[in-house]
Amino acid sequence: MDERFREKSYPFASHLGMELVDWSEGYARIEMALQPFHDNRHGSPHGGIHAALLDTAMGYAGCWTGDPDKRQLCLTLSLNTQYISRPRGRMFIAEGFKTGGGLMTFFADGTLLDETGEVLAKGSGVFRYRRGRV
Repeated sequence: MDERFREKSYPFASHLGMELVDWSEGYARIEMALQPFHDNRHGSPHGGIHAALLDTAMGYAGCWTGDPDKRQLCLTLSLNTQYISRPRGRMFIAEGFKTGGGLMTFFADGTLLDETGEVLAKGSGVFRYRRGRV
């Protein structure tokens, strides 16, 4: 990834350990090493972790501007997450893909997998661009 586009993690993402590792037109990849505090009471990663990673990757995928000095932000209007499998590894990888949209909203799909290639969850979302660029 071109270092000019690497953004510092926002507080929630930083707290969870998310890292933006790839970002381009219509695409974003977020990685996160699993930690014990991510687990639910069964010892598996909490489903909210899956949803947060998918939401973040899909949001970034739709906010690419191609100019590191012009940031576009968005809000999630709708998020759908399908849980598919349990992880075999200890690294979560979320990929988001912008699939369409217009001036004010966009649509995105996402896939969450671990470093072994196990597909853990899929997601789709509708996002609204925030007015003005930051």
